[in-house]
Amino acid sequence: MSSAYTESLNKLIEEFGRLPGIGPKTAERLAFHILKANGNEAMALADAIRDVKNKIKRCQICYNYSEQPTCEICADESRDKTIICVVEQPKDVIALEKTGACKWLYHVLGGHIAPLDGVEPTDLTIEEFVDRVRKGGIEEIIMATNPNLAGDGTSLYICSLLRNTGVKITRPARGLPTGSTIEYASGKMLTDAIIGRQKLE
Repeated sequence: MSSAYTESLNKLIEEFGRLPGIGPKTAERLAFHILKANGNEAMALADAIRDVKNKIKRCQICYNYSEQPTCEICADESRDKTIICVVEQPKDVIALEKTGACKWLYHVLGGHIAPLDGVEPTDLTIEEFVDRVRKGGIEEIIMATNPNLAGDGTSLYICSLLRNTGVKITRPARGLPTGSTIEYASGKMLTDAIIGRQKLE
């Protein structure tokens, strides 16, 4: 860090630089923006960061982000509780919800199986999901893991655990390009994939 800056400013630049997609110049600009901002504006940002870390937990049912024990989606009585859409990350829930075509419940795995990266099935919420399905009342599971090798592998593993449950298992149509991720797909692409979802054998 520059010796021309104070210790606290250097620290702020360093912390901004840890954020994904933020290079040294951008980190410097952000730090100076905070420095020049009035006290209320700067502290509002600090309060927002603190609240995100202190208030947001995982829903005890679907493991999506929530400020309550049960998230708004799981608590919504208008949802079709016979369908669960399985996704890798909370960001995928947001992407799917933006289409307006999803009126079901979700289950967030917390990632995908990746043994080379040290991510095993027990590191995800797979066991919790299987228990949720075995409790009954579920008629369809939509495996909306990302359409890439890791996502498909995770989907197949979960399907193998649910083979004898009698629950229909589908996946979004391959309007989603292979190798892509849910969160970056357009709303129209996701809607078409949802409507054209296919049964998994």
